[in-house]
Amino acid sequence: MKTQELIDEMIDLTNQNMNKVRTFKALPIENLIQKQNAESWNVLECIDHLNRYGDFYIPEIEARIKNSSYGESETFKSGLLGNYFAKSMLPKEKLNKMKTFKSMNPLNCSLTDQKVLDKFINQQEQILELLEKSKKINLSKVKTSVSISKWIKLRLGDTFRVVLYHNLRHILQAERALHMAQINDEPSINEDTK
Repeated sequence: MKTQELIDEMIDLTNQNMNKVRTFKALPIENLIQKQNAESWNVLECIDHLNRYGDFYIPEIEARIKNSSYGESETFKSGLLGNYFAKSMLPKEKLNKMKTFKSMNPLNCSLTDQKVLDKFINQQEQILELLEKSKKINLSKVKTSVSISKWIKLRLGDTFRVVLYHNLRHILQAERALHMAQINDEPSINEDTK
């Protein structure tokens, strides 16, 4: 794949994710904290989960770009493991459930503030800057650590794919949570609406 195509795709996806989260900011806080059930995440919890990963990956990517001695390359070749991780993050019609690490699980963190959304938007702006900087290095040769193990390294291009597909996955989850919250708020046909 052409490096520029990958970077352009990641920039587009980051902007889409950021714009979706901006739409959440216009909603009442009640909608953002409502849950379908005690074990499900609300909108703010979905976004907080992404912020926790951003707290790890943004400094990691930034350091790897800054310390890279590899010049730019016209092509990017995905690694076997990186490609697997990236594809597993892509949303599917019947979403495959994944277990979340305790440190990354925001369930019942009592989030009641839109600052979570602001943090996400800020992180996406940082990712856009990193994507611009990454045009000058080799996305196949520069490798990053991953949040689940210090022993596993992914190619930088794959790391971007994993992080941004993961963002997309949970923003769609947040949209579903919002939709379910709105359905639960509607009076039923049998309900007395005097």
